[in-house]
Amino acid sequence: MIVYDKKYDVIVVGAGHAGCEAALAAARMGRSTLMLTINLDAIALMSCNPAIGGLAKGHLVKEIDALGGEMGRNIDATGIQFRVLNTKKGPAVRASRAQADKQLYRLRMKHVMEQQDDLDLKQVEVTGVVIEAGEVVGVDTRGGVRFLGKTVVLTTGTFMRGLIHIGLVNYPGGRAGDLPSIGLSDGLKDYGFDVGRLKTGTPARLDGRTIDFDRLEKQYGDENPIPFSFSTERIEQPQVPCHIAYTNPRSHDIIRSGLDRSPLYAGIIEGIGPRYCPSIEDKVVRFPEKDRHQTFIEPEGRETVEVYPSGMSTSLPIDIQWAFYRSIEGLERVEIMRPAYAIEYDYVNPIQLHASLETKLVRNLYHAGQINGTSGYEEAAAQGLMAGINAALRVQDKEPLVLGRSEAYIGVMIDDLVTLGTKEPYRMFTSRAEYRLLLREDNADLRLREKGHEIGLVKEEVYSSFLAKKELIESELARLSKERLAPSAAGEDLLEEWGLAGMQNAISYEQLLRRPEFTCQDLSRIYPAIMDLPEQVREQLEIQIKYQGYIQRQLEQVDRSARLESTKIPDDMDYGTISGLSAEVREKLARFRPDTLGQASRIPGVTPAGITILSIALKARYGR
Repeated sequence: MIVYDKKYDVIVVGAGHAGCEAALAAARMGRSTLMLTINLDAIALMSCNPAIGGLAKGHLVKEIDALGGEMGRNIDATGIQFRVLNTKKGPAVRASRAQADKQLYRLRMKHVMEQQDDLDLKQVEVTGVVIEAGEVVGVDTRGGVRFLGKTVVLTTGTFMRGLIHIGLVNYPGGRAGDLPSIGLSDGLKDYGFDVGRLKTGTPARLDGRTIDFDRLEKQYGDENPIPFSFSTERIEQPQVPCHIAYTNPRSHDIIRSGLDRSPLYAGIIEGIGPRYCPSIEDKVVRFPEKDRHQTFIEPEGRETVEVYPSGMSTSLPIDIQWAFYRSIEGLERVEIMRPAYAIEYDYVNPIQLHASLETKLVRNLYHAGQINGTSGYEEAAAQGLMAGINAALRVQDKEPLVLGRSEAYIGVMIDDLVTLGTKEPYRMFTSRAEYRLLLREDNADLRLREKGHEIGLVKEEVYSSFLAKKELIESELARLSKERLAPSAAGEDLLEEWGLAGMQNAISYEQLLRRPEFTCQDLSRIYPAIMDLPEQVREQLEIQIKYQGYIQRQLEQVDRSARLESTKIPDDMDYGTISGLSAEVREKLARFRPDTLGQASRIPGVTPAGITILSIALKARYGR
């Protein structure tokens, strides 16, 4: 084995969405960083849907941006349709989503990586991690070169022992067109990691020239697209429409006719697939009463004819794919450019991670993305960012950055993974967050920008702009609570229009804005200067005032749980010596080895009584 002549602070294995954020974070924090990937032309490649964001996923992208990550800026520069979802619902569940120009997204991210100081990129296949005395010291590669590093971040995506399925035909691959990674997961298993098998899939890519779009329903983006990044002033590029199509009973009959050759139903696929993104054959079998399923026909870019039929992933044989896609109205003549397929891959149970994403078995080794059992670009990027940050902090002998469940969706996701583990691909949902009114898209910078600045990821000019925005919000909130509308100054017509006829006492501008249908636009009739404020500031004023009572209630809940979350449990805690714990609680704690009392309280089977006993034991032994 040849040892490379340069030792790095951080080595990142993989160049997907997790790998990109991990490598950029470490390098931007001034650490010498190496990113290794099987294919340098596939950096940040969108292997599945050509889109960023969505329900809860948009929250993650905003948080990545607030901390100083790249995903938000990248989609703002390369997006071709932007939409805010759930606009008729409350601010907690509104979410941003954007179609991307798939190739431009990849190329821009590659350019950013290539221009980043302290970051080297190399095309090699990593076959194993090098461990000495329980600590990672580098990685070995297929070409016989060993790269040494103080920390290693594994972001392997679907590549570890990847196996592609199309009907009863299968072959090794990390994704269509790329080789799998062989040997890495075997080494992890030999070292004691709990390696499992998962499955995901993707639809066919269709030739847009062979689709009759006039027979499909058009879906346009927002007239005034809202950027993902708090640093992007506006979206300049023109938007393109998507189209909506539907399956029909004939489509479902065709699918059923091929189930005997489906690897999913023939028992060939071992891995568990994503519960919330099932294949079309799974939908047809599980919901036989439905006579149609919707698909969005999404363009893969401005300069390509390829389109992506969302929700239509399948591993059915190619002849069934031809017939099935052509059974959809408007797609009768459609040609498949790339067939749909399923892919199985290895992952490592994330209960073997600390909340910093460092593994419990090997010091200085971090896991991020699909290796932890998650699905989705956004989930992967968020983990990659945190793993890269914490690897860089470790090199600097600093405490890791761990986000709590009340601070970020990133904190909710990582806590779910390391506390509960997963046996199926994990996807982020707003319903997973108990404090979701605090964790809105619109206030991600107010929650996390300061943390990003403290660790060196948010530049001074960006931070100064943020501080100005924050101070403006605070001063306007104070002004609105003091300024009052007197009955004599309002005029009877205006009072009547606002439902305040007969008002005897003055009412504050804050009280006016607290009314459900009352907006800053309405308030401008008596306070015109409010419309001179930036739109983001006006949005914060309305939300913070209208939801003040609910927000305060959640903040009180956070305060009550703070002690549990901050009480650490030593790594070498011997639960067998704690009298009073039931055998089940003792077994669960010993298996999951939680980092804090808060984590312990969320382990299924660990009772409140068990937490009380554990708390008393920690106080008696360690004064905690």
